[in-house]
Amino acid sequence: MTSRGQSTATASLGDGQPTGELRYPTEPGDGHGGPVGLDQLHETARRIAANVERVLVGKPDVVRVALVTLLAEGHLLLEDVPGVGKTSLAKALARSIDCTVSRVQFTPDLLPSDVTGVSIYNRQHADFEFRPGPVFANIVVGDEINRASPKTQSALLECMEERQVTVDAATYRLGSPFMVIATQNPIEMEGTYALPEAQRDRFTARLSIGYPDASAELAMVDEHAGSDPLDELQPVSDGATVQRLAEVVRRLHVSPEVKQYAVELTSATRALPEVRLGASPRATLQLVRAARAQAALSGREFVVPDDLHAVAVPVLAHRLVLTTEAHAARRSATDVVRAVLSRVPVPQGNRLR
Repeated sequence: MTSRGQSTATASLGDGQPTGELRYPTEPGDGHGGPVGLDQLHETARRIAANVERVLVGKPDVVRVALVTLLAEGHLLLEDVPGVGKTSLAKALARSIDCTVSRVQFTPDLLPSDVTGVSIYNRQHADFEFRPGPVFANIVVGDEINRASPKTQSALLECMEERQVTVDAATYRLGSPFMVIATQNPIEMEGTYALPEAQRDRFTARLSIGYPDASAELAMVDEHAGSDPLDELQPVSDGATVQRLAEVVRRLHVSPEVKQYAVELTSATRALPEVRLGASPRATLQLVRAARAQAALSGREFVVPDDLHAVAVPVLAHRLVLTTEAHAARRSATDVVRAVLSRVPVPQGNRLR
C-alpha cells in the first residue's frame, strides 16, 4: 500500500519514522559556518539572481522580490496567465540553492495526504509507520495550486505558518530553511478554485510576472528554443548558507518610527470604504520582515520607509478583499495599496541607527 501522492509528487527524503521529528538528508556545507555579513549576503544574492535570470529573461524586479521573500523566510505566490514562466521561476530559484526540493502538481483529485504524508501499516513490524509527503523538503514547489480542491489546499496551512505537520495525532517538525513557492492561474480560467483568504494571508508576497518585452522575448527565443536552460542550471548556494543569511536579515535594525509607519500602512487598508477585508496583523509582520530583506539587499543595516514602499504592493495587495462596488469601478488591490502609500504620511527626520 502506498500513498496516492507518489504519482503526482516527488521529494528527496530519507526514511520517515513516527518519532515526532523528521530529519533531513545531510545538506551541503556543515551548517556551522562563522558569522556572515552584508557583503556575503549581497554576493550570494547576486549569484542566485544571475542564475535565475538565465531562465527568466528580462524580469530583474520579479527575481528581486523572490529573493526578498527567500531571505525573509516567507512563502511566494506566483499568479499569472499560463506560459509566462511561473513554474520556471520557481524551479530556477529552487535549483539555485543546493538543498532538498520537492514538486507537487496540484490536480482536482489530489488528497491532503498526498501533500503531507500518510501512515501505512507495516506488516513486518505490525505497526503503522509514517511516510512523509513532499512538504518535507526545504523548498516545496506547488504547481497550479488553485486547481486542487479547498480541502487539499488547506493541507498547507499548518506547514506554512507553524513549520510542522500533524498526522494521526503525531506532530512532525519541518526543517530550515522552509519555503513554499506556489503558482496559480487567474481565477477566471477554467478548472480553478479560489484560494481562501486564510491561505493567501500565509504567502508573504504575490508576484505577477507579466509578458516580456519584445527584446527579452527575442533573446529567449534565441537562447531557449534549442535547449531548456533549467537542465544546465547548477546550484550557487546551499540551504545552510541561506539559513545563516536569513539570520542576518532578522537582526537588521528597524526604528520605532519605521515600525509605527508599517502599522499605519496596514491599519489604513482596514479603514477604506472600498476594502471589505484589510491587511491582517500577520501582514504587518511580513511587511517588516520583507523590508528588512529589501534593506539587506540594498547593503544597509537598517530599514528606511523606502524599503516598506518597495515591498508594500507584493506583500499587501493579495491580502485585501475589495467590495463589489470597487470591482465595478475597476479598482484593483494594487491601486488601493498605492493609494495608501500616497496618503499615509512618511516619517521625517527619524534616527534609524
